[in-house]
Amino acid sequence: NASTGFRASYTGAIFATRDQEYAGIFRRSTNDGGILLFRRDSTDVGNISVTTSATSYNSGSDYRLKQDDEPISDGITRLKQLKPIKFKWKNDTSKFVDGFFAHEVSSVVPESITGEKDAVYAEDDETGHKKGDPIYQQIDQSKLVPLLTAALQEAITEIETLKTKV
Repeated sequence: NASTGFRASYTGAIFATRDQEYAGIFRRSTNDGGILLFRRDSTDVGNISVTTSATSYNSGSDYRLKQDDEPISDGITRLKQLKPIKFKWKNDTSKFVDGFFAHEVSSVVPESITGEKDAVYAEDDETGHKKGDPIYQQIDQSKLVPLLTAALQEAITEIETLKTKV
């Protein structure tokens, strides 16, 4: 609910609600380093770390976690399928922001999207969602960077080839 306070659920969920300022503060006192660690079972899959002046949101990328790697060879083709838009949020119509519709990106870079288009809650839950409430899709725009890099590299190669011909 919307009550101010802290609650730990018997199912493992943690809730912190506050009217002003931050609902959660994580602090390192003297050294740079990790502030939050994320695990899937017993494998570390990401973390948030801080320095004296910056925050890093880190996701697993070590080569030892990967297999069957191959270069992205269709970067420009896939990039052209993305439809960047300028929009206003329904709950904040004061300014335009840049972004995407998640369901349109899901076929191009599926790993960047969480959730299913038009999904709804099947029943009431402990977090306050009611049966029929929307489950909104989300995008991790950082997952678009490899595709953008590959498309840019392809474009640079094409430019260099054209320069050589001229």
